[in-house]
Amino acid sequence: MKNDQLLGEISDFCRRVGMAETTFGRRAVNDGKLVHRLREGKRITIDTLDRIRAFIAVGTEGGVPPPRGLVVPPERRDPQGNFRFFENRQKYLLFVHTCSEKRVIAERVALELGSIHPRPPAIRVFDAGVGDGTVLARVLRTMHGRFPHMPFYIAGKELSLEDVRLTLDKVPDRLFEHPATVFVLTNMYYAEAPWLTPASPTAAAGMIWHEVVLRGSSSGEFETQIAELGPFLEENWRASISARSGMPIYERPVAIVIYREDHRFLLDSMIPRAGRSEANFDLVIASQPYRAKSSVNFRAKRIIAPLARALRPGGRLIGIHSHGQDPGLDIVRAVWPGENPFAVSRHELLRAVKYELGSAGRDLNFNAYADSRSIFRYDMEALPNEVTGSIGTSTAFAAWNAAVYVAQIEDDRLTEMTDGGHYLNATREVLRKHSGLWFYDESYVISRRRD
Repeated sequence: MKNDQLLGEISDFCRRVGMAETTFGRRAVNDGKLVHRLREGKRITIDTLDRIRAFIAVGTEGGVPPPRGLVVPPERRDPQGNFRFFENRQKYLLFVHTCSEKRVIAERVALELGSIHPRPPAIRVFDAGVGDGTVLARVLRTMHGRFPHMPFYIAGKELSLEDVRLTLDKVPDRLFEHPATVFVLTNMYYAEAPWLTPASPTAAAGMIWHEVVLRGSSSGEFETQIAELGPFLEENWRASISARSGMPIYERPVAIVIYREDHRFLLDSMIPRAGRSEANFDLVIASQPYRAKSSVNFRAKRIIAPLARALRPGGRLIGIHSHGQDPGLDIVRAVWPGENPFAVSRHELLRAVKYELGSAGRDLNFNAYADSRSIFRYDMEALPNEVTGSIGTSTAFAAWNAAVYVAQIEDDRLTEMTDGGHYLNATREVLRKHSGLWFYDESYVISRRRD
């Protein structure tokens, strides 16, 4: 059996029951690094394979009993609330407001604006995971400075209702400064969102298409009208947990289209209509669109390859994910030695995307770049005296939260560790050693050749 096939079975099982991959390894074969070793191409014995299969079988309804002597402890985690670490809003917001990642990523994305080749009637941008809208808003400010008189078509995918609200808070100012803009927000999958078309006929039949035409000419007037979307979002922007994968999915596909009434005539040809939408983007932003521990095949097949297909000639996709090899990882390894959450490099990912696209990728360029161009740093923002000498509990906790958020450590492991104070002492030691805390992200670009 090939490692990819076995990894697929393990990943499906872990998502289905809400179990961390390290927990799976410990409980199946007493090796928390099992999945990591498989990803590195290491081989296992037939006996180990049998134990893995038996563990998966006993955890699946209707499965066969495990071999004699194999004990399967009960899983303590709640898959409905804990499987995806980064869905924890408190940890997310604390990280966003204490680290400079959003600003630095926006600066990196803005560098690609000089290499795109927009065509009439608009510059088309797709944000594959809008989050709280900070990166997109910063990029749009830079776009306005570079292309002040060109219409913008801005589309974004986001499943989280809380993040959609935060993003919509930033839309009024953007529409005031750059009135010739169409905003589109959707909760659809990566393979659907650029085209605003659900793959399933059933989902397509139940799709909700909502057009918001803003009247007035001030950001205050726009804000008031956008705020009226609150009840609509509460009722329709809902997510549930997939019984098959354990991942959050939309209950019904939704698309919200927002533009100014006084620019309807100018924007008419670029306003999307239900059932009549195109992709053809000049710029696709894929910033942290997947879990750090997700398999390279999952990233390539489900996320990056579909987004690459959405590029128009001359368009560029910039992907960004965590790189590791930084003080943040030092904190994690001080508590969990040998932890390696960033096992998939940009080089591996681009090879997998190229393989996944096959002949459809013939007119694409896959640019991993040298480390000096690809890898960039962002910091936890703190006053100098907060990370030297006596480090307060709030600063240490903010640093700990940032480190485990970036590494996407599961909540059950955090609960076990935070019962004592060792993790804060380890965090303080790393902060003193480096006189601060920073992280590295790596970027890559997929571009479509011009006609």
